[in-house]
This record gives sequence, C-alpha cells and structure tokens, in this order.
Amino acid sequence: MKKSIFDRKMEDRKFKAVYDEVSAKMSIGEQIAELRHKARMSQLELAKKVHTSRTAIARYESGEYNKYNVGTLAKIAGALHKRLKISFS
Repeated sequence: MKKSIFDRKMEDRKFKAVYDEVSAKMSIGEQIAELRHKARMSQLELAKKVHTSRTAIARYESGEYNKYNVGTLAKIAGALHKRLKISFS
C-alpha cells in the first residue's frame, strides 16, 4: 500500500516534533469541543455545570489557549461524563 503524504512527512523527525507539539496544544480544546457537541451541550450549559463562564469554556476550546488548569479540566471531564487522563510520552 502506498504511503500518504502525511505518513511520509511523519517519518521526518523535525516535522513530527512540530506536528506533535501543535497537536498537543490543539487536542485538548478539540476534545472538549467534540465531547461537548456529542453531549449536545452548548458552551453556556457546560460552563454552568463546571461553575465557570461561557468565555472560559470558549478559551479552553481555543487552539491558542495554553494555560490549562488540571482542576478545571477534571470538572469539565466530569460534566461530560468522562475521566481526565494525563500522560507523558
């Protein structure tokens, strides 16, 4: 089977390092947004469950935000009926 352009790029260590860094920043917010959408919940509804503001949820879902608080992430996970898992790789 022929490798995709992405698969070939991922073999380049420098590309993979940059991709992993950007992906890590984006994935937290993307996961929150995806789980919230699957739960058919608005940002405001999630914010009320977490006892925070809608703008705070919007910041957390932003790919540019990088000041995540573990306690808040745990509350968000709980409100979405998930558990927070943090790992190093």
